Amino acid sequence: MNVDLTTDFDRIIDRRGTQCQKWDMMEARCGVAGEDALAMWVADMDFRSPPEVREALRQAAEHGVFGYLGDEGPYREAIRWWMETRHAWRLDPDHVFTTHGLVNGVSLCLQALTEPGDGIVLMTPVYHAFSRAIRANAREVVEMPLTIGADGCHAMDIDAWESAMTGRERMLILCSPHNPGGRVWTRDELRQVADFCRRHDLILVSDEVHHDLVFAPHAHVPMPLAAPEVADRLVMLTAASKTFNIAGEHIGNVTIADPTLRARFAARMQASSISANFLGQGMVRAAYSPEGAEWVGELVGYLDGNRRLFDDGLDAIPGVRSMPLQSTYLAWVDFSGTGMTADEVNARVGRVARIAASPGPAFGKGGESWLRFNLGMPRVQIAEAVERLQHAFTDLQ
Repeated sequence: MNVDLTTDFDRIIDRRGTQCQKWDMMEARCGVAGEDALAMWVADMDFRSPPEVREALRQAAEHGVFGYLGDEGPYREAIRWWMETRHAWRLDPDHVFTTHGLVNGVSLCLQALTEPGDGIVLMTPVYHAFSRAIRANAREVVEMPLTIGADGCHAMDIDAWESAMTGRERMLILCSPHNPGGRVWTRDELRQVADFCRRHDLILVSDEVHHDLVFAPHAHVPMPLAAPEVADRLVMLTAASKTFNIAGEHIGNVTIADPTLRARFAARMQASSISANFLGQGMVRAAYSPEGAEWVGELVGYLDGNRRLFDDGLDAIPGVRSMPLQSTYLAWVDFSGTGMTADEVNARVGRVARIAASPGPAFGKGGESWLRFNLGMPRVQIAEAVERLQHAFTDLQ
């Protein structure tokens, strides 16, 4: 395939030997080996972070003193500016807690706001770390399966969820935009989720980590804007990690407007002795800037090209369908039409195409015939992945 190399996103950066999970753990975790193997599983990108972020880190390194962080005011102000400027969400900086990433934030929410044995509602298939955190904290995973709408995207079936509720549920964790399907929930759908939580007296934890990576004409709506009436039960999770490819810094934001919930969460934070990440906060301050916003615009445009190339290539394979991607850089691909078992599909993708992808069953009910592919890599590698997958299933064409 002919690929136009015109941007910094086209730069191939060899991450092998850097102790990165995505490339250095590919064989151990996915069974995919070889110098030409492609890592398309872990949800971080193979792009360099923006120059402003790298410069902030360089200046910190040149200063050379890495002591305890004191005033978090500038960091919280950067968050306030970004959310208001980019998402029209006016948050109070005093309502923001800093956690060691958003999975840590989820665990703290479980510990602070629920009890062991409580049911935690997930709209599956969904980000697999949610269920791991729930079980690790001795809570019960309650799966409410999503359906597939006429447009080929995930859809909610709240009527079916109603009949599945038992009364033991205490929290619902929403993924908005959705991972792995890339669905951008509409304002009306978000209101339906909020109403569902009010009817069943559930704490609503809205993980919106992918909110900056949305493809036109879709638009992300923060839950506080979609349903302000649930402020008394709402916990917002946001981070710069996915947007700016700094997930390794493990820094996330938990924003809670309700004073009672905020006090309970603060107590859990104190009991866990969680303190701020000095280098991470400096990187986020640099990212949440006009220059960072410009870089995100370029990134989203590049990812849009990647997803079009990938979707067109896979949709050309009989029996294979890539869910139309509205957000994120994570393609969700259904192989059920091939008539193959999951083991047969995995063998062709892993051993023939030499691509490490995330197995669908890890995301819960509804993921049995699916694989998730990370498209956050140079376009020439996306083109290579498409060619390999078409070759791996060439007998179907």
